[in-house]
Amino acid sequence: MIRRLVDYKKLDHRLAALLIDTYPDGYGDDDIIVFKNASGEFVEAVEIKTEDSIYLVKISKSLSNFIANFEDTIERELDNKQEAVLEEVDSNDLDSDARSEFEPEEEGDFD
Repeated sequence: MIRRLVDYKKLDHRLAALLIDTYPDGYGDDDIIVFKNASGEFVEAVEIKTEDSIYLVKISKSLSNFIANFEDTIERELDNKQEAVLEEVDSNDLDSDARSEFEPEEEGDFD
């Protein structure tokens, strides 16, 4: 299995969702892995696993905020996409000539 060190800001949507699924209530001291990198600096990370890789996601204050705000962010993105679709539908309404083809005929004699 491949081990990869990655900053949470570089996670794709699939790995970000996996991170949230793995730590839905945030991570605790028992979840943190501490090691020295090639520069001799201590790095703290949390682990997420896929079928072929183990990702060590570097911890920072912004990671905590990311996990805490993930659902709000996703909801905002989905709302924005919905609004864009609705605006597109509105702009594609039938024009007045096309509408007249679908208007009911006036009452009168039927031949």
